[in-house]
Amino acid sequence: MPNPKGMPINLALQGGGSHGAFTWGVLDALLERGTLDIEGISGTSAGAMNAVVLADGLEENGAEGAREHLHRFWQSVSKASSFSPIQRTLLNMMFGNWSMDTSPGFMVGDVMSRFYSPYDYNPLNLNPLRDILEDLVDFERVRRCKGIKLFLGATNVHNGKVRVFETNEITADSVLASACLPSMFQAVEIDGIPYWDGGYMGNPVLFPFFRGTRTDDILLVQINPINRNETPKTAREIQNRVDEITFNASLLRELRAIEFVSRLLKQGVLSRDEYSDVRMHRIALTDTDAPLSASSKANAEWKFLTYLRDLGRDAALAWCAENEQHVGKRPTIRLEEEIAYTMQGKPTGH
Repeated sequence: MPNPKGMPINLALQGGGSHGAFTWGVLDALLERGTLDIEGISGTSAGAMNAVVLADGLEENGAEGAREHLHRFWQSVSKASSFSPIQRTLLNMMFGNWSMDTSPGFMVGDVMSRFYSPYDYNPLNLNPLRDILEDLVDFERVRRCKGIKLFLGATNVHNGKVRVFETNEITADSVLASACLPSMFQAVEIDGIPYWDGGYMGNPVLFPFFRGTRTDDILLVQINPINRNETPKTAREIQNRVDEITFNASLLRELRAIEFVSRLLKQGVLSRDEYSDVRMHRIALTDTDAPLSASSKANAEWKFLTYLRDLGRDAALAWCAENEQHVGKRPTIRLEEEIAYTMQGKPTGH
């Protein structure tokens, strides 16, 4: 079923565990408005799951079908998590703290992951997300999808390169490969090749849009901050910041390349017949909106997921009110300033 018609745009969806419910909210608001025509989606990890669930629902019953499918998916994730030993403590619940830092189950799992691999403590390779995806997503319908082009990124364990799974290749395995954190799950093998989380090589990848879609507008839904104003002190804070830097590195390289090409096009050095002048836009989950700990990415309580969804809806509606009229005309991120600040060692971005 075709998606609603409006200004064409591509979506780039980051991964980030349960923080992906923020992206759910963004998508829900955009689908409800119906003023943007989603041509392509690049997704990694939770972003990849949001992408396939949206495409499946859109193909079945348009925008309302996509919104319903996204709701059911995150509701199923929450129900599955209720059987997990990783739960918030009563004290955290009383004070409204979404953190899992003091959860006994989370602490045990954190320590185990430093000394044992998932091949040791999960030899049967059980993954509740597989059951959820296979139950809720019609992957044959996704592969037949004509309304949206999908690009899911995963990391080839053998050569360290990104593998992009396109619409006609997408299966439950390719989605799980995109979300495979090696400290939690065994590598996902596809055609004899093991894959880990796509965030290591692109969170998410942008380059497939340049030749695979017609529009030059990309809306990045960012849930991993590029900039933090405080120095991490605890072991967990340090590891989280290392992960954020690692998972944003490829994205920053692509943004630098986009800015460089755009600058050369403006100077007339490159031909617009051969190169695209990409217009970047962004909706971000920021610390100002919600100061969340890294461990809250493991919190899949329904109350927390709907809290993030509502933050995403509010952020999307605010972005639309301020920036939607610029889609197709100009970028709403000043990449030249962000890249220049980065080169000078000054903080940039969200």
